Amino acid sequence: MTKSIGTDMVFARSNDVVAREIDGMLIIVPLTAGVGDMEDDLFSMNETGTAIWNMIDGKKTIKEIISGLKEEFIAGQGEITKDVTGIVEELLKRRMIVEAASS
Repeated sequence: MTKSIGTDMVFARSNDVVAREIDGMLIIVPLTAGVGDMEDDLFSMNETGTAIWNMIDGKKTIKEIISGLKEEFIAGQGEITKDVTGIVEELLKRRMIVEAASS
């Protein structure tokens, strides 16, 4: 069951993964068993996913991430919201991010 992502939620990167940008592509590698190993051991992100990952800092709400991306990308609010919540849901499912306490 996938958790519903609210715009007031805050997420942080898991300590069980390491991320590196290689040739413009972000690669996330799990450091412990059971993290990220749904289909592949490595998880790669495109430009949009990388921008979202970089904004997941344990401080910004989903709403703040969406707002920040509206300034960076030419897309509608609905499309950006869908992209952010979709990527956050996938990262959460793979335990690559964790819910943080909102401030």
